[in-house]
Amino acid sequence: MRIVAIETIVPGELSHLSSLVFVRVHTDSGLVGCGETYYTPRAVSAYIHEFLAPLVMGMDATAPEALWDTAYRAAAKFGGKGLELRALSAVDVALWDLVAQAAGMPLYKVLGGPVTPSVLTYNTCAGPTYGRGWRPGYGDAAEVGQFDDLAGFLDRPAELARELIDEGFAGMKIWPFDQIAKESGGTVIAQADLARGLEPFRLIREAVGRDIEIMAEGHGFWSIGAAKIIANGLEPYEPAWIEDLILADSPEALAELKRSTSIPVLASEYLMTRFEYLPMIRSGAVDHVMIDPTWCGGITEARRIIELADAARLPVTMHDCTGPFTLLAGIHLALSSTNASYQEVVRGYLRVVYPEYVDDRIELVNGRILPPTRPGIGAELRSDLLDRPGVEQRWSRQE
Repeated sequence: MRIVAIETIVPGELSHLSSLVFVRVHTDSGLVGCGETYYTPRAVSAYIHEFLAPLVMGMDATAPEALWDTAYRAAAKFGGKGLELRALSAVDVALWDLVAQAAGMPLYKVLGGPVTPSVLTYNTCAGPTYGRGWRPGYGDAAEVGQFDDLAGFLDRPAELARELIDEGFAGMKIWPFDQIAKESGGTVIAQADLARGLEPFRLIREAVGRDIEIMAEGHGFWSIGAAKIIANGLEPYEPAWIEDLILADSPEALAELKRSTSIPVLASEYLMTRFEYLPMIRSGAVDHVMIDPTWCGGITEARRIIELADAARLPVTMHDCTGPFTLLAGIHLALSSTNASYQEVVRGYLRVVYPEYVDDRIELVNGRILPPTRPGIGAELRSDLLDRPGVEQRWSRQE
């Protein structure tokens, strides 16, 4: 089964997912595999068509390891480890979709699973409009408001915690310190600001005790000195982890933060390839490993990172705050990995956004995700996607 065409689709500025680029890999058998990646979608699309597609056209679509190595080596010798890795991630996910379709099995079975009957989730408390803004025609306005969990954790954290517990979520991720960092620059934090950022954690614990885990997100906004103060303030509320209080680009700095607190440290969907994860793991800088399969290098590379973490007896959790194929890839990896702890979800994306783009819903049962049953990754792009305003489609075909 050979690659005969690669198609990229950028949903357009009117879309919730305007920062995504979808990728479809077409084969001479007629099977089509789907992937995606996030951030600078037009630049990723250009790279795929100008560099990656000519390199891999005609290759065996059921040999993702060989294609990954070819594409990575060609880009890495020019220093290409950012946009290039995201582009490769999207194509790699599409290839694994094809491998599983060709085998007639859900992807997790091809990867060796299941090792668990379902995948535990936590809710990242964003919402359908997080980072994008709602526009008419893309989701129901009432539903958008109902699942605005960003406003929820800032304005009514105790009520939101009870709601998520009732739905069966194991945890909730919040980031009340972000606005404070934007106001102060993130180098120092005043005691009054510390108290303001801790307030949602206090209110949640007073309302529901330990009935739900709280994950503390920092988005890399803080200096290490300020991060230590925040971590110290968080300790009475016992978060499941602190995530990216500082950027995860220095194993030494992250290890110093870890030594300063009793709270487990997680890093990070910002990292790409095993070559960036390995120093973090070796330095003892992390207690949990977060992986984004459409940023880190695709399913091929995610499997290697999962094994690195397992060799150090570290749990992994799969990131998604971006798109439906990222989530699906993470689900299949979690179902086939013995050290997977959580799959991140945004319930507003699950219920409002993703159904606008793919033809099958990802359903939660008491806060857990059941194994997909369709051959392949578990969904395809909706047939009406290309008819929407602003959508940009581009092709590379075998000559």
